[in-house]
Amino acid sequence: MRQRILVSALGVGALAVAGLTAQAMTASGATAAPSPYTAGKHAARVCSDAKAKHTASCNAVKLVTPDGRTPAATAPPATGLTPTGLRDAYKLNGLSAGGRTVAIVDAYGYPNLERDLGVYRSQFGLSACTKANGCLKIISQTGGTTLPTFNVGWAGEQALDVDAVSAAAPDAKIIVVQAKSASFADLGTAVQTAAKQAGVVAISNSYGGGDADDATYGAYYNHPGIAVTASTGDDGYQGGSYPASSSYTTAVGGTSLVAASNTRGWSESVWDGAGSGCSTYNTALPGAASFSTGCSKRAMADVSAAADPSKGGMAIYYPTSKTASTWAQFGGTSEAAPIIASVYALSGNTAGYANALPYAHPGSLFDVTSGSNGTCPTTQWCNARTGWDGPTGLGTPNGAGAF
Repeated sequence: MRQRILVSALGVGALAVAGLTAQAMTASGATAAPSPYTAGKHAARVCSDAKAKHTASCNAVKLVTPDGRTPAATAPPATGLTPTGLRDAYKLNGLSAGGRTVAIVDAYGYPNLERDLGVYRSQFGLSACTKANGCLKIISQTGGTTLPTFNVGWAGEQALDVDAVSAAAPDAKIIVVQAKSASFADLGTAVQTAAKQAGVVAISNSYGGGDADDATYGAYYNHPGIAVTASTGDDGYQGGSYPASSSYTTAVGGTSLVAASNTRGWSESVWDGAGSGCSTYNTALPGAASFSTGCSKRAMADVSAAADPSKGGMAIYYPTSKTASTWAQFGGTSEAAPIIASVYALSGNTAGYANALPYAHPGSLFDVTSGSNGTCPTTQWCNARTGWDGPTGLGTPNGAGAF
């Protein structure tokens, strides 16, 4: 997987998002903090890059100051996307998860997850989601209560995931399954455990490694009747990234999302970090056959959502150590995967293989037609266009009609 430096300046689009998100926080009774970032801020990876073959890295990135710090903050940054802004951008208002459950699969432990989720939900006026009220459950990869050791990077990933589900589908229940390591085998075992939990209709996987073969790992992700989403990665056009390159998952790319003076109220383009490419192993999705992907095998992405940490990155509450937490602005395709999993939960329609549904209803998505995530031998693998393209797939949610 090639390395990229994720850099973004605070431009007009981000300022537009700042204006709308600050208004949204005020409307909900929440308070926004002035942005501590200056021109020259950049996005830093939250997790270390995977070193071993068939080991994953999380796909979360966070905004940091020019000297690499994440300043302590007692309120969300004004430039961060809020629950109100997210639901407006994707037209999710009025939809309900109806008690359905979104499972989050990540590696390692996060002792203060429940506490930090409570801070996030309280800040934005969302109902409490706790173990005691049955909304939240945290288990090991085998379903037990003895949880793995703390890892600050992966705990930040988990914070983004549960906050994203809370923002997109506030009434969804949440199960977090913590794998004991970031190996494909341990993460896959956690996915199988998630699929066995009562009420689970979607499983979000905000991580990836190199392309891999479904013949070896596909059984972990093969769960008809459950939407299994996976981030395509944060390295731009690069080829397949597993498990997004699995034929059993919904591969989720990423966009830059800004407020706009148009009918929708928002505009989206390709986030240049969004992963895309063709698997060298896995079977193409039957539903994609008429969309000219240019891939002989499985193409990614299928759909997409906000991922640019500067333009559409979420304000989240996350851990900086085993005991301390703070507010910051996070993005990456790790933001997009739980958003899409939540939209599946809102739709209540995950019969069969859920990755087929958007291909049957492309008109119910916002098509993303501008932007690029690199250079590639086949134009649509790295450049937005009308219809399917690699970085954004068929587009982003316009309500839940495509899911």
